[in-house]
Amino acid sequence: MNIEQMLAVLDPEIVSRLKLAVEIGKWPNGLALTKEQRQTCMQAVYAWEAKNLPEAERSGYIDRGTKEEDEHCDSHVEEPEFKPIRFI
Repeated sequence: MNIEQMLAVLDPEIVSRLKLAVEIGKWPNGLALTKEQRQTCMQAVYAWEAKNLPEAERSGYIDRGTKEEDEHCDSHVEEPEFKPIRFI
């Protein structure tokens, strides 16, 4: 089975079950996933999401926001000028 054939049979419910299996490391019947099964499930989920979901809804998406050139992030704080400590 190639990737296109696999993606054709997947639907949101199956993808949801695959994601859960990857998250908990077990199939719905309680059997543990092997390392290869976990990798295959993750690849199937990522491929299906890339084809069927907008970027912001995909697994692993990080919203980095947007900023103009020379604009700092809200968390950016200017460093105070270095002043050595003087002991008296």
